[in-house]
Amino acid sequence: MVCSLRKKSQVPLVFLTYLNPVFFYGYDRFFARCQEVGVDGIIIPDLPYEEKREVSDVASQYGVDVISMIAPTSEQRIKKIASEAAGFLYVVSSMGVTGVRSEIKTDLPSILAAVKEASSVPAAVGFGISTPEQAEKIAGMCDGVIVGSAIVKLIEKYGCDAEEPVREYVRKMKAATCANSPEKL
Repeated sequence: MVCSLRKKSQVPLVFLTYLNPVFFYGYDRFFARCQEVGVDGIIIPDLPYEEKREVSDVASQYGVDVISMIAPTSEQRIKKIASEAAGFLYVVSSMGVTGVRSEIKTDLPSILAAVKEASSVPAAVGFGISTPEQAEKIAGMCDGVIVGSAIVKLIEKYGCDAEEPVREYVRKMKAATCANSPEKL
């Protein structure tokens, strides 16, 4: 799929997966394949920061960024995590499991201020963002908005016919993220 996508677009592409499939496949083999097909980065939510180098040292040899995550509970670790970040920082918007949320109550402005103070790497916020209203609000604070579960739900609902509903949803989310920032278009 990535090879096919790369014929149409060079937009940076980041995979999200757990560590076990990467480990089982083999780090060198996995990241060599990522480089070959055009994957720019990887998010591994179950990779503890303290063990990140085991993966990032190999990934960097193949030009693949291991994206660091900053959780709402990371206050004491933000500076350390942000200062070593590559690609972008994934700022987790709220506690709990990923998925759709009706509202986000985390103090994102102070987390993002700490991130910006520690790093020049772009910061994108994700985890539970599913509506254009949420995307617009969040986009005004950060460099990017991450949406995943809402798109997965559309694919689950429409199956092989999901292309148009996903395209329309992404169009609305993009418009919302650019509402206050015409330069982001």
